[in-house]
Amino acid sequence: MNDSSTAAQGPYGNEISGGARLNGPTVQAREVHGGIHLHTESERADVPVRPRQLLPVPAHFTNRTDDLAALTALHAAGSRVVVVSGPAGIGKTTLVSKWLRSLSDDFPDGQLYTDLRGHSGGDPVSPAEVLSQFLRALGTTVPSQDTVELASLWRTLTAELRIAVMLDNSFTAAQVRPLLLSGPAGLVVVTSRRRLTGLRMQGAGFHQLEALGPDAGVELLTRGIGADRVAGELSSAQRLVSLCAGLPLAVCLASARLAARPRQSVGALADALERDAGDGRLAALEVEGETSVRKALDASYAVLNEETARLYRTLGLLPVPTFDALIAAAACGTSVDRAERRLDELVEANLVEDVGPDSYRFHDLLRLHAYDRATEDDSQAAREEALRRFCDWCLYTATAAQALLTPIQLTLPREYAHVPELPPPFDGEAEALAWLDARRTHLMGAVRLASGRGWDDTCWMLVDALWPLFLRLRHYTDWIEAHEIGRDAARRAGNGAAERQMLNSGAIGLGAAGRTEDSAAWYRASLDAAREAGDARDEGQALLGLGACHREAGRPADAVAYLNRAISVWEGCGYPRGAALARTTLGELALAAGAPGEAVEHLTRAHAVMVAVNDPHDAARSLALLGRARVRAGADAEGMASMREALAVFTASGAAFWQARTLEMLGLSAAERQDETAARDFLARAVTLFEATSPADARRLGGDG
Repeated sequence: MNDSSTAAQGPYGNEISGGARLNGPTVQAREVHGGIHLHTESERADVPVRPRQLLPVPAHFTNRTDDLAALTALHAAGSRVVVVSGPAGIGKTTLVSKWLRSLSDDFPDGQLYTDLRGHSGGDPVSPAEVLSQFLRALGTTVPSQDTVELASLWRTLTAELRIAVMLDNSFTAAQVRPLLLSGPAGLVVVTSRRRLTGLRMQGAGFHQLEALGPDAGVELLTRGIGADRVAGELSSAQRLVSLCAGLPLAVCLASARLAARPRQSVGALADALERDAGDGRLAALEVEGETSVRKALDASYAVLNEETARLYRTLGLLPVPTFDALIAAAACGTSVDRAERRLDELVEANLVEDVGPDSYRFHDLLRLHAYDRATEDDSQAAREEALRRFCDWCLYTATAAQALLTPIQLTLPREYAHVPELPPPFDGEAEALAWLDARRTHLMGAVRLASGRGWDDTCWMLVDALWPLFLRLRHYTDWIEAHEIGRDAARRAGNGAAERQMLNSGAIGLGAAGRTEDSAAWYRASLDAAREAGDARDEGQALLGLGACHREAGRPADAVAYLNRAISVWEGCGYPRGAALARTTLGELALAAGAPGEAVEHLTRAHAVMVAVNDPHDAARSLALLGRARVRAGADAEGMASMREALAVFTASGAAFWQARTLEMLGLSAAERQDETAARDFLARAVTLFEATSPADARRLGGDG
């Protein structure tokens, strides 16, 4: 049972120190001239990494001098938004990366990159998710998932910065608009397969990237296989480039095949591509050139050894934007060493992109090709096993993280179709939380996959294992979606305890996201189910949650009634921590009602229990409130000491919202003691933290309405 307090708690904000890798839209930071510099390569990665130099532009990048000059002209003419469009595989990302590198001196405060996944399968990345990651990369705690609020904070923080932002693989103008900068010194460069003419309203400049001409295509092929080889078969080289439809991706794949076979003639490969018409999804896509890409991909795939080809097909099945050796090994049921060797072979063959230390991804077209090959070459049973192994690995590793992060929580039993033999990739709490956050997109993909495949027990177990991620980092959209899926899966599985777990945990997320009425409905459903099952602990959790909902709705009398009922139920079944959670909320209510003596009584009892059960966060929460109650009751010195002690705990754990709340209480207490200097300092620090975690509180405290 995830019986955490339902009172508002701030997101867990990780400090950026040199570099950070965040899940969802990829960002990687390093310090540059005092700013944050993020990679401008077409990369997505999913684990914390060390700071490193920007990856070089690939050696096979053809100059495209005219295109670079066109972008420079748009920038010189005053365009602060530049849209580079063109068909898949045309080289948009590589071109923009090279151009932005040439402008690094113009943007000393840094560069940021994100893949908006507009054409990657599934839903494009939402603006709120991108803004959350960018704000975290800039060292700011994300206050909510409201796009308007996040966009306002983003524009404010970047108004004076000289930064460049690359929005790769965009889908619509609406996806881009909230991510634009407000300052005159910044630059946003958008790549898309669509022209995005709707951005003209924002003053965008546009450049359409066309397929390589015959000469440029031959130049690119020459870089891959050498001038002598091309000169000896110039007409065949021109025919090969034509078969690749002028797409740099296709030309590079063809050159990689030829480079691996120095005795094969260029004409022989061109003949093979002409003979093999190809079929499947890639051939059917109505995008320029992709039929020719299928021919090139099939040719490159055909030379892989059996084990590497199997890994290629397996990775194409997985619902993840990026992958590493651990995921590859888990899905294939092999060792990490073997997976690493096979991944190296795929990178060498230009079938997989190496986008960072132990992080890889498919080009969009390659993912489609790998999926099609798996559908054609593997049995249904083999495909099912690979996907099940992936889900089991996610469940196994998330459960290990849960055990480190919330050991006091009751965890329902886990079951696996294939028990993973690989060790979890973390040792302590910080690493475990970082892994959960970095792999959030993968884990949500596993939740959806398990639900869609009818693996209902795996589905709800995985949602349950993600509890520390949702509680600490407050990804509200994923929190709610996951629990809606998990609730339905538990219901289909006929597991009442799991369904109540999903209802209670999901209700906490709904309440934290400000959806009080929805939260109350979930709690009422949980309460009915708990009473029917005779589960007193779950009944107490539902009562606590309903009390919190009434408190949030401004009905303190109803809140007190529900909280007292929760205490009675929990004390009756011997669960003191639950009763302490309810007493903490009762103490807050009493303090707000001007009854500090009553608040001291509730909070003293709650704090003692939290210390006894070794719950540091909730012990500090009750201590902070107790300190304020003591000051209000006349014990100024004792109360200030208690609040300072709690503040130290919140600062160490990164609980920014509760740091702000404690600072506010210290400021109010100092003002009541006529210590105006200390009061101003405490309150100013509180406003700064509230601006990132709760803008409404920042406005309230700062007097801005």
